Amino acid sequence: MTSPHDDDPLGRPGGERAGSMPYEVIGVRRPIDTVVVVPGSKSITNRALLVAGLAEGESNLCGVLFADDTAAMMSSLETLGVGLDIDRDVCTARVTGIGGHPSVASANLNANQSGTTGRFLLPALAALPGRWNLDGDVQLRARPFDDQIAALEALGGRVESLDESGRLPMLVSGAGLPGGVVEVAGDVSSQFLSGLLMSGPLFSDGLALRVTTELVSRPYVDMTVAVMRMFGADVTEPIDGGSEWVVAGGGYTAADVTIEPDASAASYAFAAAAVTRGRVKVAGLSRDVLQGDIGFVEVLADMGATVIDDGSSITVDCTDEDAAALVGVDADMSQISDTAQTLAVVAATAEGATTVTGIGFVRQKETDRIGAVVTELQRLGVAATDDGDGFTVHPGEISPAVVQTYDDHRMAMSFALLGLVNEGVSIADPGCVAKTFPGYWSFLEGLGVSTSFILALDGPAGSGKSTVSRAVAEALGVAHFDTGAMYRAATWATLDRGLDPADSDAVASMVRDLSIEVAEKVTVDGVDVTRAIRTPEVTAVVSTVSAVPAVRRELVRLQRRFALGRPGCVVEGRDIGTVVFPDAPLKIYLTARVDVRATRRLAEMESKGLTGPDLATLDEITADIKRRDLADSNRADSPLRAAADAVVVDTSDRSVEDLVEEIASRTRRVWEE
Repeated sequence: MTSPHDDDPLGRPGGERAGSMPYEVIGVRRPIDTVVVVPGSKSITNRALLVAGLAEGESNLCGVLFADDTAAMMSSLETLGVGLDIDRDVCTARVTGIGGHPSVASANLNANQSGTTGRFLLPALAALPGRWNLDGDVQLRARPFDDQIAALEALGGRVESLDESGRLPMLVSGAGLPGGVVEVAGDVSSQFLSGLLMSGPLFSDGLALRVTTELVSRPYVDMTVAVMRMFGADVTEPIDGGSEWVVAGGGYTAADVTIEPDASAASYAFAAAAVTRGRVKVAGLSRDVLQGDIGFVEVLADMGATVIDDGSSITVDCTDEDAAALVGVDADMSQISDTAQTLAVVAATAEGATTVTGIGFVRQKETDRIGAVVTELQRLGVAATDDGDGFTVHPGEISPAVVQTYDDHRMAMSFALLGLVNEGVSIADPGCVAKTFPGYWSFLEGLGVSTSFILALDGPAGSGKSTVSRAVAEALGVAHFDTGAMYRAATWATLDRGLDPADSDAVASMVRDLSIEVAEKVTVDGVDVTRAIRTPEVTAVVSTVSAVPAVRRELVRLQRRFALGRPGCVVEGRDIGTVVFPDAPLKIYLTARVDVRATRRLAEMESKGLTGPDLATLDEITADIKRRDLADSNRADSPLRAAADAVVVDTSDRSVEDLVEEIASRTRRVWEE
C-alpha cells in the first residue's frame, strides 16, 4: 500500500514553491496494480476548520489535510483567537472555537493562494465585530469576489476593496448583523454560496440565500451543508426545483468529525490506472462520500473502465481487454470541474475524441484551466481545441516536453500522469502541488514501484549499515546499494565546484546535471571518487547538502531506478524505509551506542587509509556523529527515524555474523511470502 510522503506544510513542505527545477516523471515498466491511501479532503478540512473555529467549545478533527491551503485557513483562524492543537503525524487537530467572539479587535489575515480560505472567511469577517484586512497572493488577488461582496453589502456588511474593485486586498468592518434575505449568483463559483452559508449562524436572524443563476459545482454546496449540520447548524435546502437555502441563527456547537480522503486527489490515482491500463484501489472512499468529485469514476466507467465500490474502497480496473481500449466520451463536468484536467490526460491515451463541456467558469480558477489544458496538450503533440465552455482532446502520440503549470497544482498533478507511460515528460514548478497535496511526487513514484524483493536497511552513521548490508546482500545473492555514498558524491561535487553547501538553489541545480554511479567504485561524471567522498571535508557538510529538498528528491529518484532495476536488492541509507521504499516488505533499522559507532567509524577509516595527523581523531568522530544525528533527526525534509513497521536492531554488542544470519533469514522468509 502506498501513502503520501509526510511533508509538513506548516513547518515548510518538502517540495519547493515557484521557481523550483522541472520534475522529470519516472515512467512505469508495467501496468500499475496497487492499493493507495490519499490525504484528507482539502474541501472538507477547510470547511470543518472554519466552522469548528466559529463554534463554542472544543472540536476534534481527524483525517485533517496539512497543505498550503489548509495552512492558510489555520493561520487565519489563530489570528482571530481560535486555539489549534495539531498533530501532523496522525493528521488530527483539536480546535477551540471562539463562539463568534474574536479575541482581537483588528487583524491582518492572509489567504495566500487559497480560494476556499478567502471566500469562506470574508462573510464570517463581515459578521464578526472588528476591523479585518483580508489579503492573498497575487494569484488569489486576480480572482473575483464581486458577487459575494454585493451579497454582504445587501445584508449591511461593509467591505472595501483597497485596490481593484471586487478583488483582494479588502478592508472588512465587521459587526453583529441581523441577516435577512439576499441574492447571490451561482455561475461563477460555488465558494461564494458556501462562504455565505457557513456565516449564516453568526447572523442573529439567520440567512435566506436565493441563487439567481445556474449553480455550478452543486456537490460542494451539499458538502458545505453537511459539514454545517455536523456542528449543529439548522439548514433548510431548496425543494421542488427551488433555489433558496435558509440558515437559522444561533451559532455552532463543537463536534468531533472524521474527514474523508480527498476524492479530487484520488482522481490522479484512478487516472493512473487508466493511462497505464492497470488497476488501483483507493482506500476509504465509496460512492456515498460527501465529495462530488467521486463522480470522476463514473466518467472512467463510461470510457470502458471497470469500477468496483465495496463500501470502504473504490477500485478502477483497466486490465481486461475491453478496458485496455478506453474510448473517448462527451462529458458535462460542470459538477466535478476539479477533475476536468485529470480527464484531459486520460483522454489523450484513449481511442477517439473526448469533449468536456460545462466548465467555462474554471477560466477564473488558479489559471485559465481550459486554455492551459489545450496549450499544454498541444505542447506535448496532442491535438486539442478550446471550445469556449470546455475543450476537445484528440488522442495522439506524446512528445517529450516540459509542461508549464501556471502555478496551478492541478495542472502539475494531472499532466504528470502522462509521464508514467511516455518518456521525457517533465513538470515545471513541481512545488506548486504543496497547495493541496505536498507529498504528491513521492505518491506518484510509489504507484509504479514493485518492492517485493527490496530489503530497506536504515540507521544512523556507524550503526553497522554498510558492513551488515553488504554481507546480507552477499548471503542472499542480490545487489547491494549504498545510498549514503550517493549523498557523499553529491557533497564532494559541491565542494569540488567551489559551491557554498548552504546555497540550496546552486547545489540543487548542480546535482541535477551530475552523473553519479554507485557500485564497487563511486564515480561522479566518470571520475573515481570512492576515497574522496570519505574525507573529513565531505563528512563535515554532507548533512547540509543532503538536507536540501531538491537534492533529496533527485537522488531518491536515482536510488529507486537503481534498486528497482534489479531482481532483488539490499538498499541501505537513512530514509530508505520511510521515504525511498516505504512499501518495502521488510524494513530493518540498525542502531548502536554513540561510543561504539565512533569506534567503528574510526576503524573503517583506518582500513581505507583515511587516518593520520591531518585527519579525524576518535573524539572528533564522536563529536561529528552526535552533530550529524542531531541535524539528520531535525531536518524538515525526511528526518532520520525508524519506519513505524521497521524491525529495530541494536548492534552494539552483536557480531556481524550473528546480525547477518538473523537479517538474511528474516529477509528470505518475507520474500518467500
